[in-house]
Amino acid sequence: MNIIAFNGSPRKNKNTATLLTHALEGAASLGAKTKLIHLYDLNFKGCVSCFACKRKDSKTYGSCSYQDDLTLILEEIKKADALIFGSPIFLGSISGEMKSFLERLVYPYLTYTKDYKTIFPRRIPTALFYTMNVTSKQMAELNYIESLKRNEVFLERTFGSVETFYVNDTSQFEDYSKYESSAFDLEKKAIVKKEQFPIDCQKAFDLGKSFVKVALS
Repeated sequence: MNIIAFNGSPRKNKNTATLLTHALEGAASLGAKTKLIHLYDLNFKGCVSCFACKRKDSKTYGSCSYQDDLTLILEEIKKADALIFGSPIFLGSISGEMKSFLERLVYPYLTYTKDYKTIFPRRIPTALFYTMNVTSKQMAELNYIESLKRNEVFLERTFGSVETFYVNDTSQFEDYSKYESSAFDLEKKAIVKKEQFPIDCQKAFDLGKSFVKVALS
């Protein structure tokens, strides 16, 4: 059992990475082999529209042929039993690194057949963790759920299933007094960090365990 998580945040030990680490710890507690990849450590581009992955009767059909730091990782994903993606929300969307990564990952497997079928060889569970500064109420008012849904649609179409995990009202700074932050209720931020975020981490841990159970069932 092999589970890979991808951190789409530039920070390696904050909200997004912490949740991914808990998910992998949950999977490891049931014997899974796990790996966390920090996308900001890699040198890569998004899709370059070479269309080699769409060329019929070629060795590159269904595979991204562009060579960079993603090349070996994309090969490794072919052997994974589950994938977990985590990204902070920047300007109402996933981070640029995560968007570029998903372009390279998903596009080669989605064919231009009439039903746009996937050619990923297996059905595996996936999950998307979104961490964001806004509250759940603000997320609804800003229509984030609908705008982010396209990410889930493509993952489900490609790999077979996807679970979505929204983590709201996260803390950006260790010391808010050092930054202009008058838009926020700092007392509430502190409460969420102390009381809600540990609950979110436990949910991530449980999700990791559930992926192993699905794979073994």
